[in-house]
Amino acid sequence: MLRNKFSDFAFECGTDEAGRGCLAGPVTAAAVILPEDFKLELLNDSKQLSEKIREQLKPLIEEQAVSFSVTHLDHKIVDEINVLNASIRAMQESILKLSPAPNYIIVDGNRFKPINNIPFSTIIKGDSKYLSIAAASVLAKTYRDEYMNKIHEEFPMYNWKKNKGYPTLEHREAIRKYGITKYHRMSFRLLPEQLKLEF
Repeated sequence: MLRNKFSDFAFECGTDEAGRGCLAGPVTAAAVILPEDFKLELLNDSKQLSEKIREQLKPLIEEQAVSFSVTHLDHKIVDEINVLNASIRAMQESILKLSPAPNYIIVDGNRFKPINNIPFSTIIKGDSKYLSIAAASVLAKTYRDEYMNKIHEEFPMYNWKKNKGYPTLEHREAIRKYGITKYHRMSFRLLPEQLKLEF
């Protein structure tokens, strides 16, 4: 059973990201403040849910949240500052867009950097423990999937509609065959043996 709150602060926000392990596309983060009495039967860590359930939950979270926001940081920023820093920055930017501003932050995982002196706690597997982090994980994942579906139209041969940019065998085979696109992360090992790619 997921818990409602970690702290006693009125506006506690949960934050999470999606797309860290991908070879292409953005890192996407969401931040969510939920009402004290929030309940949503099926809500859980987005990785435990089917795409269909995540899509059903997304509008329900958005309707009931006190506030929510989502941030995409593109592959160029991931390459520039590394994926961990990009994940943290995307979460920070999402938090800054919330209104009312949160007075406590709970973060999925074990790494974060303070922002605006707001107290925070990092919680390993937080998305399977706290409703606001689970809600953020669902929003981050659905918005990122939407983004990948859109750029799939531009480069259908990589099948991002299905693999969302993750390093599946199919995605790697497409990189081997067609080379790389403007959406690929150049700082990542795009092929296991890093075959020479034509730039």
